Amino acid sequence: MTPLAPHITAFLRVRLPVERRASAQTCDTYAYAFQLLFAFASQQRGVPPSGLELEHLDAPLVLAFLAHLQQERGNGARTRNARLAAIKSFMRYVEHRVPAALEQIRRVLAIPLQRADRRIIRHLSVAEQQALLDAPDPTTRDGIRDRALCHLAIAGGLRVSELVGVRLDDVTFRGRYVDVLVRGKGRKQRMLPLWKEVADSLRAWLAVRGKARPPELFLNARGAPLTRSGAAYIVRTHRTTATARCPSLAGKPVSPHVLRHSCGMNILRATRDIRKVALWLGHEHQETSEIYVDGDPSEKLDVLRAVIPPTLRPGKFRPPDKLLAALRGDSLM
Repeated sequence: MTPLAPHITAFLRVRLPVERRASAQTCDTYAYAFQLLFAFASQQRGVPPSGLELEHLDAPLVLAFLAHLQQERGNGARTRNARLAAIKSFMRYVEHRVPAALEQIRRVLAIPLQRADRRIIRHLSVAEQQALLDAPDPTTRDGIRDRALCHLAIAGGLRVSELVGVRLDDVTFRGRYVDVLVRGKGRKQRMLPLWKEVADSLRAWLAVRGKARPPELFLNARGAPLTRSGAAYIVRTHRTTATARCPSLAGKPVSPHVLRHSCGMNILRATRDIRKVALWLGHEHQETSEIYVDGDPSEKLDVLRAVIPPTLRPGKFRPPDKLLAALRGDSLM
């Protein structure tokens, strides 16, 4: 039997951050996936997580774990596939360290990904975006912070990890405008020049932020860096307040990622260029930005105006006499 703890420790502390130079967000995501897996395996095998062995993580247990994610935790296919990708990455790492477990590892690697539905993206209309920006109270410190946070999310289209990861030295003011350095996925960086309205929001927050120790731009009430869950809570809270001004927000799930999608739709409608959407949002592949074309009805309206549909020969259906009689009820008496 092979103890699991030394291998998973080396994978998370050496393989990912040192050998592969994975980002901190990737390491956190992988660590959380194994936290869920080991808790499930501990319950199934009847041993504490520290006592798990590599042989415990066979293909049937991994399949049961993936079913647990979808059936009991309510995760979708994309989340299920992300957890499976973390497990497979670890198994590929272990197969060279524990050759005796090669057959077991190959069975885990053979587990297929699940196809996910491609649905229309959720986004906010211009009126809904404005209602959300007007919801925070500009006379309070938290309100100024929340307005700057939402404004940067909508204007810049930042992922929530990028949003809470913006540092003070990433923000550069150029007269009335502001440049924001965004550290994206896969250690990719991009510079976003933003409008003077965003610059004014950020200046207002910096004026009341104070000289706190953390380098992050956005802080919570205790002066610590704002977390991803904290940013999501702020957006949900102000969505409730904004519903009074914009009733269409009632019952609509609003998150930092919905604000990112709203930014993508704004850019597509303004430029009609999917390449600029990919550039602004930091998509590595242009195909990723095609979801905004699917969700923009104006693109389909252009087709309706440009294409002449085939015509149909005029005519209408004339029923036979027996059918008319049946409808009048003559044959039913």
